[in-house]
Amino acid sequence: MLDRFTMPMTQRPLRYLAHALHHRHITPDQVTLAAFIIGICALPLLAFEQYGLALTAIVLNRLGDGVDGALARLSGQQSDAGGFLDIGLDFVFYAAVVLGFALADSAQNALPAALLLFAFIGTGTSFLAFAIAAKARQVERPNFPKKAFYYLEGLTEGTETVAALVLFCLFPKAFPLLASLFAAACLITTVTRLWGGYWTLRA
Repeated sequence: MLDRFTMPMTQRPLRYLAHALHHRHITPDQVTLAAFIIGICALPLLAFEQYGLALTAIVLNRLGDGVDGALARLSGQQSDAGGFLDIGLDFVFYAAVVLGFALADSAQNALPAALLLFAFIGTGTSFLAFAIAAKARQVERPNFPKKAFYYLEGLTEGTETVAALVLFCLFPKAFPLLASLFAAACLITTVTRLWGGYWTLRA
């Protein structure tokens, strides 16, 4: 819902970082992999309730996720392979963070974490399935033309997901409530994406 507003605001600092990496001959795929390795460290950190360090790993992961795309555009290295690697690792990272909270306090967090992972399956599959069909039919991408694939919008997009992960780390005791609320929003997103995607492709 908010990505169309937040993405333009982040492009300038991301381009600055991309220029610095480009001069050092660092590739977009290297940034993607490095960001994932840093981000996946949040899982054991959360399991051991090191929420501050986990938050740092999450923020650095999300920063890298923005820089790799800016670097790909700057260096002319945009590719389907890079886009696939980026989105695939993103979803693994999101699930790992939720799993980390489940391990931190299984008695309180396991069920809300399972609910959120269930909701993530819905948002992720509806997002990717439409992207495949949209690419095959060459559907235009009006709001996110620079994305490697069709970016199907919804109530919970990248901005909302990052905000949720940050809140989880800042208020870990409130994870059951926060995760349940975010899962409900993700399920709404799934329904609207399935509905909107179906009728878009029918048209």
